[in-house]
Amino acid sequence: MKAIITLAGKTLRVHLSRAAARALARRDAPLVVEMELYFSCLIRKTVRFRDTTRHGAAVRVTDRLLVEFRPVTSARCGLSGDEPALRDFPIADPRAYVPRWLTIDYRRGEWRGQFGYHRLD
Repeated sequence: MKAIITLAGKTLRVHLSRAAARALARRDAPLVVEMELYFSCLIRKTVRFRDTTRHGAAVRVTDRLLVEFRPVTSARCGLSGDEPALRDFPIADPRAYVPRWLTIDYRRGEWRGQFGYHRLD
């Protein structure tokens, strides 16, 4: 399944694998997919899957799928196994940081996702 949504004024292409679409159809409640962009000593991209939205800023893709973008930072750099607490990172123009694409898959009972900024054909 493919869908196009607008997130923070930017077009985001959402791609679900067949396995993800089947798993999504079996859910009773919507799945919230959070694209987290972490700014600190490094930049890290993480996709998190939740049952509820954290900030109420999620965009509906389907009746069972919501997507949100969350830039975060920490007060210090974490060492391996020492993850510092994250806090929201205010961005003046989030449109510049919203990804172009998001892929969602479901394998071995787990949700998996990736997002990116280069064109995905």
